[in-house]
Amino acid sequence: MKRVRLVIIGLVVLAFLVGCASKPTKEIEDATAAAKAVIAEGLGKYAPEDEKKLNDALAAINEELKVQDGKTFKSYDKTKQLLADLSKMAAEMKAALPAKKEAAKQAAVAAVEAAKAAVEDAKKLLAKAPKGKGTAADIEALKGDVKGIEDAFAEIQGLIDKEDYAAAVSKANAVKEKAGAVATQITQAMEKAKKK
Repeated sequence: MKRVRLVIIGLVVLAFLVGCASKPTKEIEDATAAAKAVIAEGLGKYAPEDEKKLNDALAAINEELKVQDGKTFKSYDKTKQLLADLSKMAAEMKAALPAKKEAAKQAAVAAVEAAKAAVEDAKKLLAKAPKGKGTAADIEALKGDVKGIEDAFAEIQGLIDKEDYAAAVSKANAVKEKAGAVATQITQAMEKAKKK
C-alpha cells in the first residue's frame, strides 16, 4: 500500500513537472524578430500576401500561447513547432525579397515605357491635327493636356527612385489612360474636320 502511494505521489510530481514546461521565450523572441525584420525591409510593398502570411503566423503563435497560459499543465510543443515554421518562412521570404523587389521595379519601368509610348502616339496625332478656324482652340487645349501628362513623368520617376513601385505603376497607367483619351479626342477632331 505504501509503495502504491509513493508511485502515485511520484506520478503526480512528474506530471506537475512535465506540465510546468517553461515558455520558449528565446525562440519566441528570435522568430518574432526574424519576421519583423523581413517586414521592415518592405515585404508589404513587394509581396503583401507574404506579409499577411507572416502576420497570420504570428497571430497563431500568440493564440497558442494564450491557450497554454490558461492551462494548469502547459505544453509548448505546438508553440515550438509554430515558431520553427515562422522562422523558416521568414528566412525564405527574406531570401526571395530581392527578386520580388526587382520584379516590381521591372513592372514599374515597363508601365512607364508603355505610358511614354502612349504620350508619343498622342503627340504624333496632335502634329497631324487640322489647324482650321474652329479647331485651333481645341488643339491648344489638347497640347496643354499632353504637356500636363508629360509633367507627370517626373513624379513617376520620383516614386521609382523611392522604390514605391506599386504607386509608380498606378501613376504610369493613369498617364497612359489620359494619353489614350487625348489621342481619341484628336482622332475625333480630325474626323470632324474631314466631314466639313
